[in-house]
Amino acid sequence: MIVITSNTTPEEQIQDIVRVIEKNGLQAHISKGSDRTVIGLVGKVDPSIAEHLRQMKGVENVVKITKSYKLASRDFHPENTVIDIKGVKIGGDELVVMGGPCAVESAAQIDEIAKLVKAAGGQVLRGGAFKPRTGPYSFQGVGVEGLIMMAEAGEKHGLLTITEVMTPEYVDICAEYADILQVGTRNMQNFDLLRKLGTCGKPVLLKRGFSATYDELLNAAEYILAGGNPNVMLCERGIRTFESYTRNTLDLSAIPVLQQLSHLPVISDPSHGTGRRELVEPMSKASVAAGANGLIIEMHTDPDNSMTGDGVQSLFPDQFAALLKDLEKLAPLVGRTFNTEKAPAEAFVV
Repeated sequence: MIVITSNTTPEEQIQDIVRVIEKNGLQAHISKGSDRTVIGLVGKVDPSIAEHLRQMKGVENVVKITKSYKLASRDFHPENTVIDIKGVKIGGDELVVMGGPCAVESAAQIDEIAKLVKAAGGQVLRGGAFKPRTGPYSFQGVGVEGLIMMAEAGEKHGLLTITEVMTPEYVDICAEYADILQVGTRNMQNFDLLRKLGTCGKPVLLKRGFSATYDELLNAAEYILAGGNPNVMLCERGIRTFESYTRNTLDLSAIPVLQQLSHLPVISDPSHGTGRRELVEPMSKASVAAGANGLIIEMHTDPDNSMTGDGVQSLFPDQFAALLKDLEKLAPLVGRTFNTEKAPAEAFVV
């Protein structure tokens, strides 16, 4: 349930409303937009409380939210959520690009890739220290050492960092070294992990499960939001269909649909969404045209020999740089800003 007031409602009246809500054992979440202030009620709301609130000064309306995801709903939070991480704003007009390898392999590898991501105009360095693999004998990542390597590379080259966290036990250590924590598709409904991320204090990129509906994704985000962490990004990374030519089917319609249903930023992953290097560029552009707030793209200096075996979907450095230059031209056409840092062509030759 939400309580709607206008932006001219005095602050003391808003606080009176909050006190009544909390006095009845409920949580109050305030969201201030350009035209109105919305106060969300979390918990079991008795009809008598709703009627009491409706009669209070400053209250324009009391509305029941029928969606199962309350805090993630745009009904509760009409304005877009903008996550500010060390000056990089995700969810506003700026297009944010996250680039890097599937996995951190060595200090030299991640440092070289970080330099290339920065030179091309990316803002975030991606890389996995812990890798969930379908087969138990596949490369599983280098662990905490990889977190340290990536953190050092990000700091050296002026990039934010994002890495995947797989279990609740590793949330704290990942949060110590990374700026953004990623939940992979297989963990979208790992509810113990989601609850822990709600208390970690770091922004979270939540990937859609490869067979998940929009409602299931938003309910997964609700776990993190309900835990007290408002900084959640939704990621469309492709769903499993009957088509076998591509690794997954990138659901472009998810981008505008999620933005209609929710106030959270939406990021597209064309690398996992297609699994084919030659499709990453067109699907990146299509994602931006559909309204994505950002992209997360795999790039490797030697993708054909990557330790994860996912090189087939990783761009070469020159392809990554060329794509970002094209995005600089495309972004303004769809209401986004994106400025790549100019670098000499030889910077992308490895």
